[in-house]
Amino acid sequence: MNRQSIPGGWIDLDTAKKFVEDRHFDGRNMISAATGSQWEHEALYRSVGGVYVLHTWSQCQGSQDTWERVSIHGAVAWLLQNDYQPTTPAEESIVAGLEV
Repeated sequence: MNRQSIPGGWIDLDTAKKFVEDRHFDGRNMISAATGSQWEHEALYRSVGGVYVLHTWSQCQGSQDTWERVSIHGAVAWLLQNDYQPTTPAEESIVAGLEV
């Protein structure tokens, strides 16, 4: 089991669904849609129990990864920002119900 400590508990990365940031090419570099940077990155995880966790990391030397819980509203905002396309009816209803 691949566990990651988060504030107030942990998340099993082997069973969690991972959502990867969208990226686009700006003519010179791949830029993260989540951060607007070529160096800073994010991924969103949804645990089996429905907890959303945002993983943030940097390619800059000396930086530390962060793991934080996010609300379902924050998770949906992140998914929309990263042009996520729902793959199940349950995901479609969550995104449609919370899209502002």
